[in-house]
Amino acid sequence: MSQIIATAVAVDNLPHLHNIAGSDGMLFVHGDEGIASTGQFTRVGPSQVHAFLSEIQHHYTDEHDKDGPIALGFLPFLREEREDLFVPHIFARRFSDGYTSITVLTDAEMSEKERLVHVDEVVTSLLRSLPPVFQQKNIERHLSNTPLTPITTYLAAVSEARSAVRSGQIEKAVIARDIELKSDTPLNIHSVLTYLHEQYSTCYQFSIDHLVGASPELLVHMEKGIVHSNPLAGTTPRTGDPATDAQNAADLLASKKNQIEHRVVVEMVHDTLLQWCSYLDWEPEPSVVSVANVQHLGTHVTGPLSDTNTHVLEIARELSPTPALGGFPRTEAIELINRVEHMNRGRYGGAVGWCDAQGNGTWAVTIRCAQFSTDLMSARLFAGGGIVADSEPELELAETESKFKAMTNAIMHSS
Repeated sequence: MSQIIATAVAVDNLPHLHNIAGSDGMLFVHGDEGIASTGQFTRVGPSQVHAFLSEIQHHYTDEHDKDGPIALGFLPFLREEREDLFVPHIFARRFSDGYTSITVLTDAEMSEKERLVHVDEVVTSLLRSLPPVFQQKNIERHLSNTPLTPITTYLAAVSEARSAVRSGQIEKAVIARDIELKSDTPLNIHSVLTYLHEQYSTCYQFSIDHLVGASPELLVHMEKGIVHSNPLAGTTPRTGDPATDAQNAADLLASKKNQIEHRVVVEMVHDTLLQWCSYLDWEPEPSVVSVANVQHLGTHVTGPLSDTNTHVLEIARELSPTPALGGFPRTEAIELINRVEHMNRGRYGGAVGWCDAQGNGTWAVTIRCAQFSTDLMSARLFAGGGIVADSEPELELAETESKFKAMTNAIMHSS
């Protein structure tokens, strides 16, 4: 919009992005690279986001910041539900080469002098962001863990999905369940994020509108005309014992059930990306991707865009939900999920990420996450797994327990 001016300022000694976001801001990071916002934001409709960002007057001094303001948000699991996109008025960025900046959006009616003074005040304030002193360190929190999806409902859904695969109706369906953690003291989102950053630094950590998580799975990254995706499917636990984990990884690679589950996802991602790419490179065999509590089969897919004007949201919307969260064929699998799961996934299983004014951006699959209540006294957690012909309901239940641990541990260890 012509009424808004964005001013990007290169800075040194930028505080940790998690500290800038705190408990109330927005965050999307991978390792130390990423975006953190604080303060006000504008909610933008999905069809308006590109025009909104493009029409902001953008002032910058370093080429890192040339692509302008950004929007963060979610694509829901079901395409017919609402996308949530937010344009922060103040955000900090750390790039992969270590360059850091702060961008401030201001009203164009401000005089240039007023704008520059305001930007300087904001930058000075953010550079003083310090880790908050957690007042609850010595308070013992009591957490109750309640299944929202009854175990019997989940096991029956897995059995029904397996039957649909065995009868040839579908190739795969992902069945999920949810639990609720209730606390007797308010939960601290910043403390949860700090734990996730320490334990899951290889994952995409995010906190937007009270949905917090650490996703291991890249849906799509687009930059300089190149598109990347890293679909994951097939899971085995990590125990902490190197020998056991190495054997589990070998068993995962040798597992026909997990290889089938993974192949379905990779083929769909490959075929979808070919709509925008003249060719694609991908690994001929999956590799094992390890995070703190589980191991997955992963395959990296990359290629150049045929049309460099393509927007990352176009691709993210077409990819999501992938067979790793929905199933294949997509329509039939989602129809089955809606019939047997008996829960509303909402944002879980969709995508979370950001885009800029040029259509670049990064989107991860919205998994390993928790939706915190507005009063911070509870959190809703989600976990699921891909069901194929050889799936065993009790083993699938155990897999969801392993996947819940990312967020249950983060919440239990938070201050």
